[in-house]
Formats: sequence, structure tokens, C-alpha cells
Amino acid sequence: MRETGRNPNATALIFNTFDALEMEVLDVVKSQLPLPPVYTVGPFHLLLNQFPLSESHFLRSNMWKKDTKCLKWLDSIEPNSVVYVNFGSLTVMTTQQFVEELANSKYTFLWIIRDDLVVGELASLPAAFTEQTKERGLLVSWCPQEDVLNHASIAGFLTHCGRNSTLEGLSCGVPLICWPLFGDQQTNCRYSCNHWEVGIQKDQVERLVRELMEGEKGKKMKKIVLDWKKKAEEAASPGGSFYAIIDKIISEILGSKIRDQFTK
Repeated sequence: MRETGRNPNATALIFNTFDALEMEVLDVVKSQLPLPPVYTVGPFHLLLNQFPLSESHFLRSNMWKKDTKCLKWLDSIEPNSVVYVNFGSLTVMTTQQFVEELANSKYTFLWIIRDDLVVGELASLPAAFTEQTKERGLLVSWCPQEDVLNHASIAGFLTHCGRNSTLEGLSCGVPLICWPLFGDQQTNCRYSCNHWEVGIQKDQVERLVRELMEGEKGKKMKKIVLDWKKKAEEAASPGGSFYAIIDKIISEILGSKIRDQFTK
């Protein structure tokens, strides 16, 4: 949960999480009086999935053009065998080590690599990396992340631990390989690894990938993250905590006129 400042004029505090995931933290926040009501509105994409695309499209945020060809490529790969790599819409990488270790892991991967993702020596990927991984890797500029994470071929998510990516990985039932860089990514990583037990973080990507794909730790993480996926889906389903909170926000904060627009 991202820390937020207090505004004396605020009508409510809204956090991108769901009750079962961070109940202890939510209880502490709610105990810090005086505070306006606290609402948990996550995972938001699960609620949007219950609306037709034509109705939910204006609520979806995406800073980059999606490349959907990767979904057809994933269809050709065997289940539970691909490492999905995405460092988000803002993070910029600088390390040569990552490229070398991803190649050395020997596993199939889908890497979302924007034109501005790498800087300095990595402004263009080494020819040796491209040659070494051409038979087992796909690089695209962007993708429909939720569709990718829900694909049967995806076994793990190598992520910068941005808030949205962390929640999407968890709610899609995909274990995380954590590579945090700044801001709340460190906190999201710590909770993923130590509290929710769905992530791993070490000093080498190659070892991380092998541990997730082959090790007992990876098997345990997969079992736990599937349980979190179920809880996230329950929160965003009719009768769930998130579903009820959205209804309450519309009723109490946005007013009856807007509620009428949603219920027509």
C-alpha cells in the first residue's frame, strides 16, 4: 500500500489494494484518527472485466501502444514454461548483468522492452544476446499485460514491482521475480517476498529464474499465489469487498445522479 498524505478536506482515502491482502496495514491506517473513511479499490482490472469493453475502455489506463502478436506466439509455447519480463511504463534499466543472466537462464521468455527502456551501453541489445536467445525469446515494445499474465504458458513474472504490476501478477496467479528500483517498488517487493510469499529476490537473475522454474520454492510460491488469485477474484465479484466498496463510493461520495448513470 502506498503511503498517502493527509488532506483535511479529503472526503475519503482510496487505496489500490483489497482487504484480504493488507488487512493489518488497513487496520493501522483506520486507527489513526481523525481520518476520513478508507476505501480499498483493487484489483481494479478484475472489476472492469465484468463490464463490456465498450463501457470499461475509458477507465483503463495504458501509456503505450499494445502489441498483441505476442499472444499468438504464446499460443505456440507449452504451458507453464515462459518467463514474462516487464519493467513497467516508466522504469529505465542500466545494467549489462541482467541481459547476460537472462540469456544464461536457458528458459523461454517474453520480454517487453520499450525503445527507452535501456540506457548507456544497453541503448541497443548486444548481438550475442539476440543470437543466443532467438529460438526461445520474443521481444516486443508493449503488450496487453493482463492477457499475457493469464496465459497458460506463463510460469513467472520478472517485474520491477510497480504497484499495478504486483497486483496484476498476484491476482492472475503468477509468481514474481522481484527487481525493484525506486519508490514504492522496494516496499511492494518486500511484501511480495516476505508477507504474501509469492515473490523471490536475490542478487542474480539466472538463479532467480531457475529457482522459480525448477525449485521447491517456486512450487510453493505457485501454490500460494493461486490462493491469492482466488481471494482477489472473490473481492472483485458481486458480494465481494471491492464490489461493495465501489457501490458505496458511488452512493455516498459521487451522489445519486452518477449512481443512476451506472445503473441504467
